[in-house]
Amino acid sequence: MSNPKLDAPKMPKELPVITLQEGKFEPEDSFHTGIISDCIIDNQSAYKVAFDKVIFRNVTFTRIAMKEIEFTDVIFDRCDLSNVDFTEATIHRTEFRNCKIIGMDLTGSTLRNILFQDCLGDFATFRMANLKQITFHTCSLNNSDFYEATLQKLQFEVCQLEQAQFTGTKLDGIDLSTCEFTSLGVSIEDLRGCIISREQASVFVSLFGIKLKE
Repeated sequence: MSNPKLDAPKMPKELPVITLQEGKFEPEDSFHTGIISDCIIDNQSAYKVAFDKVIFRNVTFTRIAMKEIEFTDVIFDRCDLSNVDFTEATIHRTEFRNCKIIGMDLTGSTLRNILFQDCLGDFATFRMANLKQITFHTCSLNNSDFYEATLQKLQFEVCQLEQAQFTGTKLDGIDLSTCEFTSLGVSIEDLRGCIISREQASVFVSLFGIKLKE
């Protein structure tokens, strides 16, 4: 699925294989132009590591705490990024395709032109992150956390959002009408301008202290 409103990753036609050496990443390491595939990246804690024009394919990330990491023109394809700590990351023109991002921590991050396609992202954290030009398409984001995040030109398309947390996050212009949920963490003042379906209206009625009579 392509979204014409997003700037796609800029990739050269041919990419060499990048072989990661055993051992620890060093702070401010940089990896440029290549494919990293069919491997496990384990027990890394360096900060400000940068990846530019890189495809990660079938890569599992475990025990990762890489704060202020930078991804530019990157594709994650069938990767497992569950519980990675990417707090205060800077991510531009990046796609997550068929990835597990359960519990991924992007607190305080800056995200621009990002596609999340068919991802399992329950309990993912975007607290106080700044997100612009973002599309979540057919993703599971149950119990995800967008507390006090800034959302601009963000689309949720056919997503699961059960008990997602949006307290302190302005939802003006955000369309939730194709998503499924029976409960959201959200305040009345932040709902102004949010787009929902008629069927979803009853979910928000209780916030106003109104009782529906069948």
